[in-house]
Amino acid sequence: MRLVFVYWPFEDQGSGNIIQGYSEAARTLGHEVTVYGIPYDKIPLDYTLDLASADAVVFLLEWTADLYYGDHLDLTRLLGAVPRRRRLVIDGDGKYNDLLRVGDDFNHADAEASRRWTDICDSLSDKICQPTLCPVRPNVRPFLFYAYNPAWEVPLDFSAKEFDLLYVGHSKFRWQPMMRVLKALEPIRDRLGRVGLVGRGWDAPPEWASTMEIEEHYASDPAYLKALDVEVLPSVPFGKVISTMSRSVANIVVTRPTFSHLRLVTPRLFETPAATIPLFSLDPDHARDIFGEAALELVLPEHDPEEKLLDIIGRPRYYADVTQSLRQHLAAHHSHAARLRELLAIVEA
Repeated sequence: MRLVFVYWPFEDQGSGNIIQGYSEAARTLGHEVTVYGIPYDKIPLDYTLDLASADAVVFLLEWTADLYYGDHLDLTRLLGAVPRRRRLVIDGDGKYNDLLRVGDDFNHADAEASRRWTDICDSLSDKICQPTLCPVRPNVRPFLFYAYNPAWEVPLDFSAKEFDLLYVGHSKFRWQPMMRVLKALEPIRDRLGRVGLVGRGWDAPPEWASTMEIEEHYASDPAYLKALDVEVLPSVPFGKVISTMSRSVANIVVTRPTFSHLRLVTPRLFETPAATIPLFSLDPDHARDIFGEAALELVLPEHDPEEKLLDIIGRPRYYADVTQSLRQHLAAHHSHAARLRELLAIVEA
């Protein structure tokens, strides 16, 4: 089967690694996965404008429903390429819901924006999927979409790590969940080595945020980070995310408050265990549902979280064995091949 993804790619965020994994799995299984658009060397995906032989079109909608490549004519071509029953929507950010606010985070600015998003998705397909095991709306199919690739795995060698703790990702709506980790770090900061945040928005909003009037989405406290001796480093292309994470003994795993509420999974949940030891600042049940029972040893607890942090940094070899168990679980249950089979079954349903 030939699947064409419609997706707005980014060089330093989003689902580039995931889509590459789908393309590789498709070739192995005798299928084809491409992205609608013309080749762009900074975002190396398998692009195509050929829709004549497409068997299905997958709209991967994350932060926007706009087309990365093309205009209304291209949208007409995409909708005409395959019948409605062979089109589906992956609603990656949980925007196919009523207006939801959790703390400072929200999925829409207002109820009208929620209605517009719903109308767009419904106009594209009857098959709406979200990367959660428990969607809110009854017509939404649970499909985790994001996946794990054993080929990403970096050896768990801690002999020459540059950092004790890293987070690789932008600050968008993540300051409050990140503060929970930083507060655990405060009383033990002098007992750890380098700590860093890699990505946009941690020391200042991205340069384009003011133009889009979303500066508040990237709220942070640069003075607090400086006082805690937390380094802020530039974002990296998605192809270097795993190698960057592997520079640290452990990597923080947090999600936006609305994502946590909806129990959405993201690419970073699957990339981090391939790089190094993950430190999950997640609901324990959510972590167990995705990663298996062993993941509970890597969850930052409500009580005495600093002790867990110290233990992970102080006994990396022990937690490497736990991470290896996670890798085995992910390879068995959350591989790109497994996800692709699920996706094909949804297309055929």
